[in-house]
Amino acid sequence: MNESCTVESGRVCVEVSGLRKSFGTSEILKGIDFGIRCGEIFVIMGPSGSGKSVLLKHLIGLERPTAGSVRIDGHEIDSPELLSKYRIAMVFQSGALLSSLSVGENVGLYLREHRIHPPAEINRIVREKLAIVGLAGSEEKMPTELSGGMKKRVAIARALVMDPQLILYDEPTSELDPLISVTIGQEIVKMRERTHATSIVVTHDRDLGFGIADRIALISGGRILTLGTPDEVRACDNPEVRTFLNASYQPPEEADRT
Repeated sequence: MNESCTVESGRVCVEVSGLRKSFGTSEILKGIDFGIRCGEIFVIMGPSGSGKSVLLKHLIGLERPTAGSVRIDGHEIDSPELLSKYRIAMVFQSGALLSSLSVGENVGLYLREHRIHPPAEINRIVREKLAIVGLAGSEEKMPTELSGGMKKRVAIARALVMDPQLILYDEPTSELDPLISVTIGQEIVKMRERTHATSIVVTHDRDLGFGIADRIALISGGRILTLGTPDEVRACDNPEVRTFLNASYQPPEEADRT
């Protein structure tokens, strides 16, 4: 990649080169190549079964590639140097809150486990991050008391406490109604503005992807079909891209006539 980021910049760059992944005789990723610039919101979009989830697992080091590599600022994703120098946060599809802990305890868990601050300072940071995502005063609530959208915002607040340089979001608007989905998209953009972190969003939600992305990689069948700005992706004449972008519900009688 042409540009170089440093730890001090608060942002990191990501480079995926020749990434392939097979499970037995089934090849899921078929030679993925792309670079993610420092500080951008990079959206990986595609239909179900396109390879998005497998790609995401490689980006956070949960899967090892059959071939190719994932590097963050030049470091292999599983290198000890990477793990010691960079702060990487993940916002899971389900929120992944611990049901036995309160909202405040969930948000402050990373700080407490790593003993980064004294308890009073951790409590202050937790209140501050919850207020940022519109959940001020919810520290004592339990996850079972929260709606799906609130759980996603708690997960974002939990990521914020790390002051991350790289944030990954897995289907952040899944199972949410359209209004809450818009709110989550706004939170992702605001978080980038506050932290200057590099953001990777994996989604099948076209409205979210085109609404927040600096650039989009549209994948299908384990390959990238097109990569560019939202306008460039919209202008792509690849038939598979057009099918994905133009898909909409048709009543059965109308579908039968087409």
